[in-house]
Amino acid sequence: MALSNDINMEADSSQLNGIEERYSNFFERMKHNHSEWSQQNERILMEPFTYLTSTPGKEIRSLMIDAFNHWLAVPTEQLNVVKRIVGLLHTASLLMDDVEDGSELRRGIPELSVLHPPNHRSASDLWKLVNDELLRLHRGQGMDLYWRDSLTCPTEEEYIQMVKNKTGGLFRIAIKLMTAMSPLTELPDYIPLVDLMGIIFQIRDDLLNLSSVYTVNKGFCEDLTEGKFSFPIVHAIRADPSNHQLLNVLRQRPTDDGIKTYAVSYMKEKTKSLAYTRQVLTVLEGQADKEVSRLGDNTALRSLLDMMHVGPSPAQSTGSPPS
Repeated sequence: MALSNDINMEADSSQLNGIEERYSNFFERMKHNHSEWSQQNERILMEPFTYLTSTPGKEIRSLMIDAFNHWLAVPTEQLNVVKRIVGLLHTASLLMDDVEDGSELRRGIPELSVLHPPNHRSASDLWKLVNDELLRLHRGQGMDLYWRDSLTCPTEEEYIQMVKNKTGGLFRIAIKLMTAMSPLTELPDYIPLVDLMGIIFQIRDDLLNLSSVYTVNKGFCEDLTEGKFSFPIVHAIRADPSNHQLLNVLRQRPTDDGIKTYAVSYMKEKTKSLAYTRQVLTVLEGQADKEVSRLGDNTALRSLLDMMHVGPSPAQSTGSPPS
């Protein structure tokens, strides 16, 4: 292979001396120096993670764990481990939305090894439980990213299935680990309620993202800036497939508040998508309330559902969205 004249030029004597000094024993040194990873490098890479874990949020997952423990009666020490596992996984998901390999997350949750489930369930059973849910979570995340990047609008049913996989993943991990740790026997299946609460949580989040509630902490209508097909946006596009205005807005990934205000006005006035989303939430909240009654009344869980409720108008919601 011929080299260009620039590449083919010979080094001068001072360069040759430097090369000889630096690389003369390179191979031998490389063989014996298996790792040059420093604590400083570790701190640099972990800084975003450390920042997120030190920033308090509304801890909706922790509140849900406490509420479900009214039924499951998991001992406090093991319950705190479950909270830490779910918290670390949540932080990891914030940092790396498109992570495909769940095995790397094990380094962040060594606490699984200290859980000793009753009824002869092994630690490997718990790992399988977590990994299966992480697989579902990343499948959901993958579809979310595919729709965004290909500008493909899903149906409402497809969107809800994605949310069930993605948003519901950490909720299911928490409750499944708690069920494994519970000293009680013959427990009912709580997962359908967990899935429903995950769907309510995400659709609520989608609605509030298009309101002023999010502006202070997360920016105005960030879902539009990110080109995301959220529940109200899916409804608006599907309500009038011949109108491509909203698709064009998503394609632009707008940062201009004027464009985003126009898009919200279109969804509010033309397709009535915000009112539609609130009505869907009302129906789903009613179904969740009935399921709580069927499983055995739970004051803490009802309080959590009340906290997640969105009033007649997103702008009138008094609380910021839980994180």
